[in-house]
Amino acid sequence: MTRYDAIIIGTGQAGPSLAARLAESGQQVAVIERGRFGGTCVNNGCTPTKTLIASAYAAQLARRAKEYGVDSGPVRVDMARVKARKDALVESGTRSVEKWLTTLPRVTLYRGHARFVGPRAVSVGAETLEAERIFIDVGGRPRVPDLPGIREVPYLTSESMMDVDFLPGHLFVVGGSYVGLEFGQMYRRFGARVTVIEMAPRLVVHEDPDVCDAIRDILSEEEIDIRLNARCLALERASDGILLRLDCAEGAPSVLGTHVLLAVGRVPNTDDLGLRAAGIETDEKGYIKVDETLATSAPHVYALGDCNGRGAFTHTAYNDYEIVADNLLSGAHRKVTDRIPIYGLFTDPPLGRLGKSETEAREEGYEILIGRMPMTDVSRAREKGETKGFMKVLVDAHTREILGAAILGVGGDEAVHSLVDAMYGHLPYTVVQHGVRIHPTVSELIPTMLGELTPLK
Repeated sequence: MTRYDAIIIGTGQAGPSLAARLAESGQQVAVIERGRFGGTCVNNGCTPTKTLIASAYAAQLARRAKEYGVDSGPVRVDMARVKARKDALVESGTRSVEKWLTTLPRVTLYRGHARFVGPRAVSVGAETLEAERIFIDVGGRPRVPDLPGIREVPYLTSESMMDVDFLPGHLFVVGGSYVGLEFGQMYRRFGARVTVIEMAPRLVVHEDPDVCDAIRDILSEEEIDIRLNARCLALERASDGILLRLDCAEGAPSVLGTHVLLAVGRVPNTDDLGLRAAGIETDEKGYIKVDETLATSAPHVYALGDCNGRGAFTHTAYNDYEIVADNLLSGAHRKVTDRIPIYGLFTDPPLGRLGKSETEAREEGYEILIGRMPMTDVSRAREKGETKGFMKVLVDAHTREILGAAILGVGGDEAVHSLVDAMYGHLPYTVVQHGVRIHPTVSELIPTMLGELTPLK
């Protein structure tokens, strides 16, 4: 048995930075990775999908070139080159993480699958490692639903889509939330016919109805077929593709396509870690239970990133690392419960989301002031010829603090950050309202919107 001060399982967004900081403090650290370095974000999440989205945006902008007074010929997308560009960025990111870890003093890398064999012991291959503290950063994987016929037809997930170097004739996207909509719009812009199938009555059903409806309108304008309230999904092989049977309130009861992408959520990679041997509890979905400091039910064992169910984003995983490291090494008292939700949907235009939604604020009984502004009122959007979407911000009528915001429009994923520091500082909205911003930008209209707040009825 080899002993270390700390063992880190997985090299997603939390693990490598934690390893570096622990080693810097003088600790001997073992890092275990069974696959590619960098986790989901680098290999089949943020980096590759946003790279593909950039290629799709370029294709769409080229089609619209005449609107800007630019003449161009027919647009042709070379999927092999699109994939090659994506692959190069992914490979660079993966190698960078691996090289960084291999050069860190007091860090030893193990390549293989880790399993707990005791409260503070982990096996990897033929070796057993023991440490005072163990950190789990194993991420998640796409969920494959048990649909009728799913084992009789070929299907794709957000991971296997990374290997696609061709244009599907007609892509079914099962799941109308963040992953599904990004892939759906992306492949429509590449030139495929796309049908998005969602069981709920709205796309991205966790967002407010006005946001959901606006996103649906944006995608429908690009001739993406959207089927809502889709029940009793079943897949069948057909002579010329895949037949999808569905029971919807509107539309044909079956659709013929060529490829199926399953985008119906993710599951944590916790089922084969031997957690029971360490006394680590999980919930009914397999997520590791953690307290507000990210400690598990086992003493000195922590769970970070997607596997703890407390964020499922790259930025929340990295924040998990910061919370754990600051608490252990700097005597801080940081808590995951202090984190304000912030995330983006990277369709075009993107959605930037911060804090509470209007629905959540209503349900929690807040007396709300609300500001709204269509993107057609934003000079920057008009100048760029990208005026779809709107902005809205919610304010607590009593404390005057910002409760949340949704910015669906050009630059929305960046502009939403104009509000986050005021929320963390518990500042009144007037601090943001009275600040001067650069013209012409999207953010400059946020103070204007805050100056036009009205009570939400």
